[in-house]
Amino acid sequence: MRLTFFGAAGEVTGSCLRVEADDVRFLVDCGMFQGGRDAAAKNRVAYARDLGRLDFVLLTHAHIDHCGLLPRFAARGRAPMIYCTKPTADLVPVMLKDSAYVQARGSNASRGRARGARATAQPLYAIEDIDRLATRLCAVPYDVEFRPHPNVAVRFRSAGHIVGAAFAEIRLRDGGRERTLLVSGDLGEASPLVVRDREAPGAADVLVVESTYGDRNHRSLADTEDELVGVLHDVLYERRGNVIVPAFALGRTQEFLVLLYRLARAGRLRVPLVFVDSPLAAQASEVTFAHLEALDELAHEFHLAQRARKLPFTLRYTESVDDSMFLNSIRNGAVIVAASGMCEAGRIRHHLRHNLPRRECAVLFTGFQAEGTLGRRIVDGARSVRLFNETIPVHASVHTLGGLSAHAGQDSLMAWLRAVPRRPKAAFVAHGEPEAAHALSARIARELKWNPTVAAPETRYDV
Repeated sequence: MRLTFFGAAGEVTGSCLRVEADDVRFLVDCGMFQGGRDAAAKNRVAYARDLGRLDFVLLTHAHIDHCGLLPRFAARGRAPMIYCTKPTADLVPVMLKDSAYVQARGSNASRGRARGARATAQPLYAIEDIDRLATRLCAVPYDVEFRPHPNVAVRFRSAGHIVGAAFAEIRLRDGGRERTLLVSGDLGEASPLVVRDREAPGAADVLVVESTYGDRNHRSLADTEDELVGVLHDVLYERRGNVIVPAFALGRTQEFLVLLYRLARAGRLRVPLVFVDSPLAAQASEVTFAHLEALDELAHEFHLAQRARKLPFTLRYTESVDDSMFLNSIRNGAVIVAASGMCEAGRIRHHLRHNLPRRECAVLFTGFQAEGTLGRRIVDGARSVRLFNETIPVHASVHTLGGLSAHAGQDSLMAWLRAVPRRPKAAFVAHGEPEAAHALSARIARELKWNPTVAAPETRYDV
């Protein structure tokens, strides 16, 4: 068996793993790189890369850093079948069309800045490519084995990350014998807020595990709730400002809303107005709550209360640009949730522009901030940032809700790995910045007595 990591090796984004064995070659994920000045160039290289003949693609979930380059196949007229869970199949076109829109908008802005010169940020794909790709998506249920190839059997198991997210258990013929490859995708905590609990892994000959938070643990949910209650009370009622929440449209937005519901229902906080200022988040929420079979009881309850208009706070989804702009006139009492989660694009940048300079306001981060992103600079304590060609001072308080991550912390990753019935013959640590990946690898070696390899980018491993 040969594994090649074309992304999410030495970093968190750009997941793309090629697997080669007897008479079969396939990918697990095909995602975009996100964050940092070189992301666009890396995506262009990845989009043009010759991956060879592919028999099929396995997609673990619908986040753009896992699915964002799939249209490369449709654009070239030779899309393989792409297998994923039903929620993921419903979400992928939504996420990719938003990605195409963001790319087109960036290209237009580039043309404007170039004053007629050749633009350098041409979109990688268009809506038509996504429509063609959608015909190649094949939805399969959790926990049901299927055969995408005569020599391969696959089962998707719940990863507890976002709705539809799965880890893949893959049985394949290799060297004339059957072997099992287990690829974690992105793993959530053991008991996530919105989606059903993650499942325990089975035995594997070769294992690939993510390491986004491989060097640290999250705060407990109880501590996270205490911090959220404290921040909202202080900002909304004592300082009389707004709370700006950069959130990933898929996953984190829904989790944040469910957490607010849980705390408000319990009488622990009062939230006058909650705005979700993201058309993509609105669509992602609609798809998420259409798959109640993949959600936990609290998410069910939130959905029913929302439909019956019995939420313990006022929740508004803003669609139009005019509605979004109106939010900037609100001086206090509002919680504004907007994408993108790392502040690299989207409406969140406008809300930061209007609220970062105000000492009575707060920015509340709910997820991972990749190296090189605007969100990371703010979290790391920047005193000012550049937004829309202006220098914006950072006077608002900055908070990170460490217990709300959709990714498992180090202890939780180790608990999942300990459930593997026997020691794999080979293990790889991927999907993490170097410090995180090496920290998890060292702990695996020390406690489980495995000999894991930290995956290197574009390196082929024969196992």
